[in-house]
Amino acid sequence: MTSTFPDTTISTDRLVLRPFEEADVPALTEMMADDQIAAWMGTPVPYTRTEAHDFVTRHAPGRRTSGEGIVFAVTELLTQRLVGSVELRGADWRVLSAEAVYATASWARGEGYASESLQAVAQWLFHDQKFERLEIRTAADNTAAQQVAQKLGCISEGVLRHAGIARTRTENWAIPHTGAGTHPRNWAVPHTGGGTLPRAGADTANGDGDWAEIRTDLIVWSLLPEDIDGSFEQLTPRAW
Repeated sequence: MTSTFPDTTISTDRLVLRPFEEADVPALTEMMADDQIAAWMGTPVPYTRTEAHDFVTRHAPGRRTSGEGIVFAVTELLTQRLVGSVELRGADWRVLSAEAVYATASWARGEGYASESLQAVAQWLFHDQKFERLEIRTAADNTAAQQVAQKLGCISEGVLRHAGIARTRTENWAIPHTGAGTHPRNWAVPHTGGGTLPRAGADTANGDGDWAEIRTDLIVWSLLPEDIDGSFEQLTPRAW
């Protein structure tokens, strides 16, 4: 029998992490069409409403029911506005480990939402689900994602050389640092299917130029229950 995560909602003082709903499709489409997310993540370019609808109605629920992980829509508690997503995937029910990937909407960056939502998921994973390891992989040049991992209390375990693919604009456009903590195997965040990276020169969503793929190193970060026990007094996640 396949183990699965419960269909649950987690809340903090500022955020609600819940399953995606069809009503999230417009906001999800807008969030994932952002250039910074396209640069670091393996989502389709352009990211359309069709992609978002397929993810919300099929891929996200399937991630949980298959036992492979779980996907949370991250929303503001007061406004209910979609600020990002957090996904657990690659769940190993024997080793009790999983990998976290996340994305943050462009307008919501700089508010600490990425670290707050990841902290809540980590505490739920360790305390409620009795898992023993959470892993995050970040591109070597994505300093913002590395700062999030450090803020969580993650330990850097090493570098996977040339193990990832990022995107860059073909017209002297540098990849920006972003609130997207991902790696190429799992860069489809929150998209979980059909995430094949486009060929170099594929059209973009906004028509401002083409994308090219570049090779990047990946930093592996790990978080264990003892790394966070007693360290988040200001954060008390609640699951129901």
